[in-house]
Amino acid sequence: MTDICIVGGGIVGLATAYAIHQKAPGTRITVLEKEHTTALHQSGRNSGVLHTGIYYRPGSLKATTCRNGKLAMQQFCQENGVPFEICGKVIVATDESEVSRLESILQRGVANGVDCRKIDAKELSEIEPHARGVAAIRVPEAGIVDYPEVCRKLAGRLTDSGNEVRFNFQVRQIETNTNSVTLRDAHDTIEADRVVNCAGLYSDQLVRLAGSQPTARIVPFRGEYYELRPEFRHLCRNLIYPVPDPMFPFLGVHFTRMIDGNVECGPNAVLALAREGYDWTTMRPSELLASLSYRGFQRLARKHWRMGAGEVWRSLSKSAFVTALQKLIPEIRPEHVVRCRAGVRAQAVTAEGQLVDDFQIQTTGRVSHVINAPSPAATASLQIGRHIADKVLHR
Repeated sequence: MTDICIVGGGIVGLATAYAIHQKAPGTRITVLEKEHTTALHQSGRNSGVLHTGIYYRPGSLKATTCRNGKLAMQQFCQENGVPFEICGKVIVATDESEVSRLESILQRGVANGVDCRKIDAKELSEIEPHARGVAAIRVPEAGIVDYPEVCRKLAGRLTDSGNEVRFNFQVRQIETNTNSVTLRDAHDTIEADRVVNCAGLYSDQLVRLAGSQPTARIVPFRGEYYELRPEFRHLCRNLIYPVPDPMFPFLGVHFTRMIDGNVECGPNAVLALAREGYDWTTMRPSELLASLSYRGFQRLARKHWRMGAGEVWRSLSKSAFVTALQKLIPEIRPEHVVRCRAGVRAQAVTAEGQLVDDFQIQTTGRVSHVINAPSPAATASLQIGRHIADKVLHR
């Protein structure tokens, strides 16, 4: 029997296990991961950005955990030899209609304690010579990091301290009783005093397996990326972001210099045909039907069908995707970019058709569920882990 079992070997699950170990070193911890290694899904398929917390509502769990989590992540990387860089970013208003939203973002950033300031078009061109806009926010403390390596280091720290990270264990049953929780896969059984569900794309399904109802359902949105060919990487020095649409928790198509030197462009946001559907050919009929038949998704789609259609078109048409990129860097041409990886975002959607914006954690008895942990969860992961550890250990 283990004291605490974490389901999910992504960055939030591993960070939670690490936080529990730090706060209560004698606690026996087991992390269960259904894949053969860590970070194969959201944790290894994101933009690799160290977010600052500039976008998030002051006082929200996103804002507080992102600010503290970023500092904790930088310290962890320094102590464990994980590559990262504080390179800065710009958030660009491409026309006058976006300036008022840019001002709102600036106010949030100041309220959250972010090092940021508004700059004009001239200063923007000095920072990013190929970007174009009427105004921008400069955020010098933003950075980039290797999140898959963070996950490997976290797993190593856990196993080195006598805890277990078990791969190829897909939880199929959860039984709770007075004294413990039993988790089963196809071949094995684990008993734990307490359980934390950090299953990401399948988090809501584990809520139901544990005998509860999730407050929202996960709808998978695929984000596709292109990357600049090596000879055109000079078009983006660091991080160039648009002014996001406040109606959606997505940051829009942007340019990101990765820690390995590549420059990625994206992502868009289209309904994935499976929870781990990283292209148009990967479909799981039962998962797709579950998304399409969900009342919350239907309401969301009816309200925002025009935007959804545009995202699908950008997915199918390279020229349409490049047109979106040209808003930030007009010089970009289709021959400058090649398609690369994609990721799937586990987005919680309420039955009323609302996209859940903040992190959401639900606890019932001996089981705690991380229902919604989209961006900036990777940046905030160490602080999210501490937040969950406090709740679990206090119980």
